[in-house]
Amino acid sequence: MTPPLAGKSVVITGSSRGIGAGLARAFHEQGATLHLVALDDGVHAVAAELGATSARADIAVESDVARAIAPLRRIDVLINNAGLELMTPLDGRTQSGRDFRRIVEINVIGAMLVTAEALSLRPAGSSIVNTASIWGRVAESRFGAYVASKHAVIGLTKTWAKELGPRGIRVNAVCPGWVRTEASMRSLERMAQDTGAPQEELLDAIVGAQALPGLMEPADVAGPYLFLASELAKNVTGQTLGVDRGEVPW
Repeated sequence: MTPPLAGKSVVITGSSRGIGAGLARAFHEQGATLHLVALDDGVHAVAAELGATSARADIAVESDVARAIAPLRRIDVLINNAGLELMTPLDGRTQSGRDFRRIVEINVIGAMLVTAEALSLRPAGSSIVNTASIWGRVAESRFGAYVASKHAVIGLTKTWAKELGPRGIRVNAVCPGWVRTEASMRSLERMAQDTGAPQEELLDAIVGAQALPGLMEPADVAGPYLFLASELAKNVTGQTLGVDRGEVPW
């Protein structure tokens, strides 16, 4: 049988590790032709593993984005997955101010720059899938920039769905819950430092708030992205899909 995404050109940002690398492997298994973009050299190793092309780029820098997209002639699926998650407490203004700007630059402005740069390469019937977060629906103390940025990603998803719908381009978002990635485990460590509670205790509370037990791995969230990128979702746009084992009521 022909893989369902055979012949489809797929761009994934933030694909050197974590959810992004997991998505790259899942889309490769479905026959997609991949172009991977990330800020670090790890993206080249993931691309070599999958026979994909790759570009190292800071998506908050317009010239980097233009260079990363330049080799492509067509994009059927764009996954805006690159993101930065750091604590930005109000009582740490000096460091938090710098981090706040950087988080917004990557998570919001970067997603806009990549989407705009790729727009001329998008045929009717193509799709965009943005990685938001359950924290785009709720909030977490001392993560103001990240929470605000993911609320913004959901807003952009709804706006772009209306803006690009007349061109036949669908735009949706996936909102993962807690996934075992470098970024989430770093956040868990900092939450433990901030509260004085053991990491294991915090993780037990997080998993205990889910309807389904267990902490997700990056591969566990790939299915919804594959669905939203496929013809099965040809009538789905402007939507946010929670993938959080029932932690947040949608």
